[in-house]
Amino acid sequence: MSQQPGQLTFVAPRRAKPARHLADLTMAERRAAVAELGEKPFRADQLSRHYFSHLTADVAAMSDLPAAAREKLSALLPPLLTSVRELSTDQGTTRKTLWRLFDGALVESVLMRYPDRVTMCVSSQAGCGMNCPFCATGQAGLTRNMSTAEIVEQVVSGARALAAGAVPGGPGRVSNIVFMGMGEPLANYKQVIGAVRRFVEPAPDGLGISARGVTVSTVGLVPAIGKLADEGLPVTLALSLHAPDDELRDTLVPINTRWKVAEVLDAAWAYAAKTKRRISIEYALIKDINDQEWRADLLGKLVKNKLVHVNLIPLNPTPGSKWTASRPEDERAFVRRLQFHGVPVTVRDTRGREIDGACGQLAAAE
Repeated sequence: MSQQPGQLTFVAPRRAKPARHLADLTMAERRAAVAELGEKPFRADQLSRHYFSHLTADVAAMSDLPAAAREKLSALLPPLLTSVRELSTDQGTTRKTLWRLFDGALVESVLMRYPDRVTMCVSSQAGCGMNCPFCATGQAGLTRNMSTAEIVEQVVSGARALAAGAVPGGPGRVSNIVFMGMGEPLANYKQVIGAVRRFVEPAPDGLGISARGVTVSTVGLVPAIGKLADEGLPVTLALSLHAPDDELRDTLVPINTRWKVAEVLDAAWAYAAKTKRRISIEYALIKDINDQEWRADLLGKLVKNKLVHVNLIPLNPTPGSKWTASRPEDERAFVRRLQFHGVPVTVRDTRGREIDGACGQLAAAE
């Protein structure tokens, strides 16, 4: 269901929940769940090792489990995602997967292999309630929140493909995770924090990925940013700013009608002070809308001398959109103005554009 211009949806529609999965639970909860099934609690450790270390969910192949226990324990590894379609580009090193969830909702994830790392871009909601007008996901409205395990399974699936050598470049592992797929991660706070904990906890509790390799993006839910700072998880916070002035940001990022630029940046600086992690300011450059040099100057003045990095993103066009990427000369001028203020800045490599897998293009259409 699409939204009216400027409308925000914070609370996801109530829908049936996916089956409980091992990845939804802490290790203590897994042991309790295994005991409920009539098995010894240590079986939870074995099951976790198969899922998080060996990346298998096929209980029949778990030869260290008694045959009689396998069937019972399979209840903790229900299938959550069904691949509908996979598209690839960059000689197969960028892969976008369209997933169908148990209730028919559709989400997408993107795997990007670089020479020195593998990044997975994951979805945290089916659709999005934040309604940013230049983003394909935002135009779709919010279908529902994803469960912790549905988020985790996107990464486990990518890890499986890498381990099996199915991605060009030989066997590999996921090193970075960015919550920049569908949804506003901080609007699905509890499930997203659960997923981050599964990503960073060492095996067999989780995947053992460095917290420094995890980026959580937000359009600026100020109370949730404060909460995230208190979690003790040194993940990178990426703030989707897109405009340095309230007048324009109210239109481009409607959450700004609730929390203004100054409040959002204050929350970001407090996060940086507490976690010692550099804030990533995400800024989609849109031709003749937010790419003027005076806006670059304003942005430079707002963020200079802070623990920050500005990530400029040439706008990825979406079907029917009136907006497009800035002219190359305007992009260069914007970069120069930020550099003049001493602000670290890069222009993002727009990987996956050919398969609608780049920033703002994930629409999950069959």
